[in-house]
Amino acid sequence: MDYKTLINQRKGDFDAAFERVKNEVATIRTGRANSAMVEDIQLEYMGSRVKIKELATIMTPEPRTITIQPWDKTTISLIEKAIRDHGSGLSPASDSNGVRVTIPPLMEERRKEMIKLLGQKVEEGRIKIRQIREDILKKVQAEVRAKTAREDDLRKAKDELQKIIDDTNKKFDEMVKKKEQELLM
Repeated sequence: MDYKTLINQRKGDFDAAFERVKNEVATIRTGRANSAMVEDIQLEYMGSRVKIKELATIMTPEPRTITIQPWDKTTISLIEKAIRDHGSGLSPASDSNGVRVTIPPLMEERRKEMIKLLGQKVEEGRIKIRQIREDILKKVQAEVRAKTAREDDLRKAKDELQKIIDDTNKKFDEMVKKKEQELLM
């Protein structure tokens, strides 16, 4: 198998690693309300685990407020409990229409913690894409040793993979810059 085929087969893994980090970064709490803060919280409903976004409409009508309007009003208390138990520090309140989550402003110390967490999440993503690169290079090196590929193919694979890594790192940097700005507002 040539190096281009190997890289093309794993290209989706690079994208998936980036998307996973992007989704995790979206859940990092800034001082502003964001539906991603609650939509993936899971709860037990009718015998199975479901996410809040599968049970309700989630809106951010104000910069510091998230409203959750479940389609089945009997789930209001379940959603409120799931948010409270999630460990995100959010304090939900419910009424007959749904659940309302007010986002408290971030204190300076908490902002610094969030920036540190942001750095950790992004570094995990960078490590994952480097692991994917190393896995591909090991396969190409094995083919070179088995004489089914040339040394030239290994060099070309390294160059092409480095371009992918550089592009992905650039996207990570842009994401970090944007999120840090949100956290420091």
